[in-house]
Amino acid sequence: MRGVRWRRVASQVGRSVAVWAVSTVTLLLLAGILPDFRLRSADGDSATDIAVTAAFGAGAFGLLSAVVWPLLVRLLLLVPALVLGLLVFFLNGALLLLALRLNPAERGAAAPETAVVVAAVMSAVASATGAALAVRDDDAYRRRLYRLSDRRRRRAGPPSPSSPGTVFVQLDGVGHDVLLDAVGKGLMPTVARWLDFGDGGRSTHRLTPWRTDWSSQTGASQLGILHGSNHDVPAFRWYEKDTREVVVCNRPTSAAELQRRAVGYAGHGGLLTVDGASRGNLFSGGAEQQALVLSIATRRRSRENRSRAGYFAYFSDPANAVRTALSFVADVGREIGQSTRARLRKQRPRVSRAGLYPFVRAFATIVERDVVVASVTGDMLVGRSAVYADLVAYDEVAHHSGPVSRDAQKVLESLDRSLALIENVAEHAPRPYRIVVLSDHGQSPGETFRSRYGLTLGDLVRAGCGLPVPRKAERTRSGTEARAAVRAALRIPVEEGGERHRPARRPE
Repeated sequence: MRGVRWRRVASQVGRSVAVWAVSTVTLLLLAGILPDFRLRSADGDSATDIAVTAAFGAGAFGLLSAVVWPLLVRLLLLVPALVLGLLVFFLNGALLLLALRLNPAERGAAAPETAVVVAAVMSAVASATGAALAVRDDDAYRRRLYRLSDRRRRRAGPPSPSSPGTVFVQLDGVGHDVLLDAVGKGLMPTVARWLDFGDGGRSTHRLTPWRTDWSSQTGASQLGILHGSNHDVPAFRWYEKDTREVVVCNRPTSAAELQRRAVGYAGHGGLLTVDGASRGNLFSGGAEQQALVLSIATRRRSRENRSRAGYFAYFSDPANAVRTALSFVADVGREIGQSTRARLRKQRPRVSRAGLYPFVRAFATIVERDVVVASVTGDMLVGRSAVYADLVAYDEVAHHSGPVSRDAQKVLESLDRSLALIENVAEHAPRPYRIVVLSDHGQSPGETFRSRYGLTLGDLVRAGCGLPVPRKAERTRSGTEARAAVRAALRIPVEEGGERHRPARRPE
């Protein structure tokens, strides 16, 4: 046993030294490439002095990232999520400048904007090197999971029971046919393995289609699943005459009110009331542990209501933070390229994807996915009884690119990798887990009302009521028909071919 322990220590030390060495070389290369970054004094130094400065800087940066970064992220939990993602680069750059200042010889220096670039590259290289060294070391991977599990169990209190827990993973907007098609094309190998699609194994899951009610959207479906009732939820958005307010399911105040009504109507707290966790959902399901839950977004943040706790769990690792931030930027560029290609090819149906949408999409497909998956794995390592998580990436992309588009299929591939990660963590959890994958609704490809008819539904109603509408809408066939129908019903003269025709009077 002692020999095994020493081998493990030696393996860990060896990986740390290798990461340090690679980081040092990276620092030297960046100093040679970037004009505003140097590792020598103004008078010039020998190659040995420059190498020592690089090694010291790389070591100090790694140490600060491991010790100081979690504290910075905890202090920044009050910062809005999108702003926190953008601050990742600048905070990393500040840590690099501090690492260079700690060098007693004071040889290194960098411009602030250059420090941001250097720090991002350093974090990415260190993360990739560590992952590459441990990729074949299953013992190292298991030990890391066990350490996380033991640490979280000590915080959670008594040991978890041996009865199985349940993890519900909602793939938002993924229809039954879409899932079958993705599995058949090999886009979702994890789901295919669970269903035993052609590999000769034994299936662990069963695929069952289901139909929504008249309100086929996330608000109604998830409210029914988590709280047992979606009574009086007719649509995603509607006007209530009693309160004279517009209710929107993804508005925090509306979500809180809908949850309150459902709890009162169903007579219980929800699916997750007993030792549950709600991650990335519209509603809490009665869970005490909540992160990125919309219905609590308007409440004052407290110990019992830490809606951004998932952010700390993920961004406390600087490598995770940089990787997510870089992926965020890459996805923004990917969306701009995909929307441009769709516009040049004149693909139909097509909706507007300009403005802030590329950033909204990147938040849904990258930041929200990473934080929610990290929260779910943490809940499993603690041993919670029930976890419900909503991954909205596919739904966001499919609404704009189409449910069977190539863009949406790429998102399904990434979601399958998230399911594989959750499955892997379940093997190291303190209790067995059943993983349930479900969807809240599907989608149908088709033109929007405005794209099909040349005017919005609001314009059509205004035209039918004889109210002024935009000049562009007046020239559309639908707007003309609406006005003509209303005038005929009200016996108002209708203009045709420059002549005024009045409806004939009925005989007395």
